[in-house]
Amino acid sequence: MGYRVAVVGATGAVGREMLQTLAERNFPADKVHAVASARSAGREVSFGEDEVLTVSSLDKFDFSEVDIALFSAGGATSKDVAPRAGEAGCIVIDNSSAFRMDADVPLIVPEVNADAVDGALPANGGRNIIANPNCSTAQLVVALKPLHDAYGVKRVVVSTYQAVSGAGKGGMDELFNQTRGIYVNEPARPEQFTKQIAFNAIPHIDVFMDDGFTKEEWKMTVETKKILDPAIDLVAHCVRIPVFIGHSEAVFIETDKPIDENAARDLLRNAPGVTVIDHRANEGYVTPHECAGEDAVFISRLRSDPSVENGLVFWCVSDNLRKGAALNSVQIAELVAARGMSGR
Repeated sequence: MGYRVAVVGATGAVGREMLQTLAERNFPADKVHAVASARSAGREVSFGEDEVLTVSSLDKFDFSEVDIALFSAGGATSKDVAPRAGEAGCIVIDNSSAFRMDADVPLIVPEVNADAVDGALPANGGRNIIANPNCSTAQLVVALKPLHDAYGVKRVVVSTYQAVSGAGKGGMDELFNQTRGIYVNEPARPEQFTKQIAFNAIPHIDVFMDDGFTKEEWKMTVETKKILDPAIDLVAHCVRIPVFIGHSEAVFIETDKPIDENAARDLLRNAPGVTVIDHRANEGYVTPHECAGEDAVFISRLRSDPSVENGLVFWCVSDNLRKGAALNSVQIAELVAARGMSGR
């Protein structure tokens, strides 16, 4: 018997990617509902190659009629609707930051901490809610997991170079319009971003906190600790760059045990969700342009860090709309299905 599934926020970029990913991976669904705000009700969205779904209005949707709901509708909507959906017996997989740090909500990357998914059930103290991590955190912990298991990662320094799609359709439109406008001498008008994004880099994602870090940087620290190990120290600097899809990260790690770059490379090659393309030659690495549309976390430029006793440096790229959002959510749904979990 298949699951009844709802995708909330189905008309957005991530929601559409969720529908596409569910179809591509042949998720065991008897029925899939596309759900969005009242203003989108009645619109049509694609599900797979041949099926078209009519969008239902969120404010009228009955979550007792579905088993799993994938949410990508923003934090405010999730805070309002997800608990009610959970109380109705639906297992919610939420892509916003609304519940990530709640003690009774597991934060899951299936390649890293799949067993934590059981904590979502009320019988185990949960609320039928599972959180999907920040897109930049998701790809990072997939790369860190095998290294941590083998060598004990104690410190991570990471600089991210994040695509505009992380800010939604508005961010992608702004990059397109500014780039086109610059060629005809139109002034760039920042709306989604704090400064011009075309032909620029903005060292600022999300709001500033009292200590000078941004909330995006804080998320990477606390989420990595919750998913992987609270003992890991992590500091991040997050930058928005003029790329449509694909987050990039320059990662510097220190480990408890001596770490050999060749052994680490072999370890990563055999890790779930990771693809290593690392040749010390022109074109011997992966860029965000090349990872768009792919499921894997790609590792390149791996080498020893001579500035610390046990150090390693690598370059990490992944499609932020897939592994950073839609794919990870669907993989969590697959965990739920494989374990026969029910919120009822």
